[in-house]
Amino acid sequence: MSQTRIKRDDEVLVISGKDKGKRGSVIRVYTSEQRVMVEGVNMVTRHIKAQPGVAQTGMVQGEAPISLSNVMLIDQETGTAGRTGQKVLEDGTKVRVVKSGKRS
Repeated sequence: MSQTRIKRDDEVLVISGKDKGKRGSVIRVYTSEQRVMVEGVNMVTRHIKAQPGVAQTGMVQGEAPISLSNVMLIDQETGTAGRTGQKVLEDGTKVRVVKSGKRS
């Protein structure tokens, strides 16, 4: 299993696909599949059959996972998207940093 640089509740920018240019918050990260689910991105319609105990039936819209390679982390201070890296602070702790990029 590989380490992902995107975590839940991160703000990301979609850089390719049908939702290119959209921004959203990460709902869930699927590390083994290298995919993420982003709020309001890659909306799909599912047909839910009526069953006992199921609240919603009919046509239900929801998010579907997209590839990790299609999103970039957004820096909270500047609001720009870029690649991620790690920086070691003076006390020895590691923090994620967003490297400056040309995409916005």
